Amino acid sequence: MIDITHKSSTLRFARAQAIVRLSSQSAMDSLLNKTVPKGDVFEMAKAAALLAIKNTHSVIPDCHPLPVEYAAVRYFTEGLELRIEVEVKTIYKTGVEVEAMHGASIAALTAYDMLKPVDKQIEIASIRLLEKKGGKTDYKEEYRKSLSAAIIVCSDSISSGTKEDRAGKAIIHKLEHLQINIGEYTVIPDEETRIREQVLFCVDKKYNMVILTGGTGLSKRDVTPEAIKPLLNREIPGIAEAMRSYGQERTPYSMLSRSIAGLIGETLVLALPGSTKGAEESMDALFPHILHIFRVMEALRHD
Repeated sequence: MIDITHKSSTLRFARAQAIVRLSSQSAMDSLLNKTVPKGDVFEMAKAAALLAIKNTHSVIPDCHPLPVEYAAVRYFTEGLELRIEVEVKTIYKTGVEVEAMHGASIAALTAYDMLKPVDKQIEIASIRLLEKKGGKTDYKEEYRKSLSAAIIVCSDSISSGTKEDRAGKAIIHKLEHLQINIGEYTVIPDEETRIREQVLFCVDKKYNMVILTGGTGLSKRDVTPEAIKPLLNREIPGIAEAMRSYGQERTPYSMLSRSIAGLIGETLVLALPGSTKGAEESMDALFPHILHIFRVMEALRHD
């Protein structure tokens, strides 16, 4: 199965449809009047659909087991067609479109099986996904290509050349995947004055984001939060909380991080951990949904 451990849980929704096509009005009458010999088609197909939804991972090899937190089966008839719609919701790391389609498929097969004694030419006409929501696709911002970022690596050892930067490059890789322009990449020592100067330099150059990595730990030289906090016009505690919460699910040591985030004017400033894993996980925790902040600021400018 695909690795989804890096994903965040969000509300996921899917709606699927299956169409069962009958060949005679008498068969449709039997369906609507609930006189089919095998019983109530609507109730049986609904029960079968619910079982199918909850057991999708058991029959579709690459599907992950997930908590089904809502499921509904609805019927619509028009002419000689029975339209079955299945809706599924969950709060999880992966979507439920296959669960919805599986439920619709099994409901249609159940209807077929129950109706075939009264209609020898019944057929399942189509099965398709009607709608899905949730996950990163919901946070796609059309103006993303116009966003720019500056990356600042705060590290004595990397700036002196005794250690290779991996965290900063990992951040750049993830931003490039999101089609965000990298305008600045700088390595500086763990010194408050240098950190402040570099952040303000990047703010003056009108970068949308300034992302720092390193200096958020507990050693005496870890001074990034102290350097940044006085510069912020508005701190955004929820961003740092999201990073720590995401990290806490993967390692208890994330509670020791002193990551900080906020705005300097209209520039978003993020201070991420200095370890490669910590930087990568923080980026996974925040992006792409954090980009919504630029839409919010754009709306405020026009108010």
